[in-house]
Amino acid sequence: MSVSQSIEGLDLEGLYRLAARLALVLRAGDCVTLVGELGAGKTTLARAIIQHIWGTEGEEIISPTFALAETYATPRMEVAHFDCFRLQEPSEIDEVGLEAALDEALVLIEWPERIATRLPDSRLEIRLGDEEQDGPRQVVLEGHGHWGPRLERFVAMTAFLEEAGWGDAEASYLQGDASPRRYTRLAGSGKRALMMDAPRQPDGPPVREGKPYSALVHLAEDVRSFVAVDAALLAAGLSAPEIYASDLKHGFLVMEDFGDRVFGREVAAGHDPAELYGAAVEVLLALRDHPPSARLDLPGAGAVELAAYDETAFGIEAELLLDWFWPALSGEAAPAIMRAEFMELWGAQITFLAAQRRGWVLRDFHSPNLIWLPERQGVARVGVIDFQDALRGPHAYDLVSLLQDARTDIAPELEADLLETYCRKCEIADPSFERTRFQAAYAIAGAQRSTKILGIFARLAARDGKTDYLAHIPRVSAYLERNLAHEALQPLKAWYDSHLPQAERAGFVGT
Repeated sequence: MSVSQSIEGLDLEGLYRLAARLALVLRAGDCVTLVGELGAGKTTLARAIIQHIWGTEGEEIISPTFALAETYATPRMEVAHFDCFRLQEPSEIDEVGLEAALDEALVLIEWPERIATRLPDSRLEIRLGDEEQDGPRQVVLEGHGHWGPRLERFVAMTAFLEEAGWGDAEASYLQGDASPRRYTRLAGSGKRALMMDAPRQPDGPPVREGKPYSALVHLAEDVRSFVAVDAALLAAGLSAPEIYASDLKHGFLVMEDFGDRVFGREVAAGHDPAELYGAAVEVLLALRDHPPSARLDLPGAGAVELAAYDETAFGIEAELLLDWFWPALSGEAAPAIMRAEFMELWGAQITFLAAQRRGWVLRDFHSPNLIWLPERQGVARVGVIDFQDALRGPHAYDLVSLLQDARTDIAPELEADLLETYCRKCEIADPSFERTRFQAAYAIAGAQRSTKILGIFARLAARDGKTDYLAHIPRVSAYLERNLAHEALQPLKAWYDSHLPQAERAGFVGT
């Protein structure tokens, strides 16, 4: 598949803007070829792309004309810049490491026609007109192979920013999380915003009942869920991002930028965690007064179903421990008899959890997704993001997600104090609140969530090469042990002690 896009009258400033936009979507393993005569601006464009990916000022970007290749270890990825002008034969490029670079780095190639037989089938070709370097020129982008649909998306993103009034904004890449969503910080004319790039996610292979994993655990497929939940949270008086512009078809949003005072960073800088996490507990208490509907209005575009956190979802998530963590630890698949025992023991606990009164479950209500906004008042001091996978489920789930934060150490004493505060305020506000039942649900939800996270972190390392998450495993394993101490979980504790004791779980560092 080949897709072409022509841009007319692009001056030097426009060329830099093109480089900035391309830097947002390029990734390791991409190949970009730059075609044009001497003085067309190939090196200028390549340098600008590298500079924007690097994200720093003043770094020297050296032309590879004489060395043939220059590499840069940027914070995001390695970038390899090749200049083939002096080559006589395509095979000469092999001596400077093109093949290895194509596997590991973003590759920019000037004069690619000299090595046509060595170019990958999937690549982005940029052809620059031969007008004077500082004057307007025609630039043609052509996507080959998998770059065809990616170029179409890039064109849609560029058009969206223009239509939303952010076409001239400075754009800087923000390091994302484990999800496929990408974020860009926009700044210009004294204002700032974030752009979310959230392409619709294709269904994976069926894993049970003819359904993929994402459907069984009710993960959002597109940006519509984020927009609908965002509107509901704003209506409840919480600090969810205001959405300034949206393209629901392609999955682009321009929205309020809450800044960089993420809870995890605040705690690391010395902010009292009791203040931060206490404020977040107040957010969850406020949400109890605004129970979610099974259908959420999507402003101007109908409604979105808000699924229930059901037994199937809880069970499939718990099994991630056996699907990924156990094989990573033991080197073999989990035996069928062990899996059957595990799921039988979890069955009664999951049934109990799914039967709890349903409220909001934002699902990842923890430090990476909470931002401190001290200039605001009350519950609005906590900015809430990353809630597109929200469900209707037990209130205890988000509370344990917060107080057993997978990314930040929460002292047992602080957890106990805030759990007590939550329960006491619920008893005052709701005479039907049952503390003992809620605390059992809290321990079960905590054990299920910790079990799931151990599997997810092992999966991220083994399948996606994201090994940084392994550093959190000792913390998550300790939370699991804390939850298993509850009397309702004694049979499950015996299973974990026998098959995956705390010392083995906490000592796992991957392979």
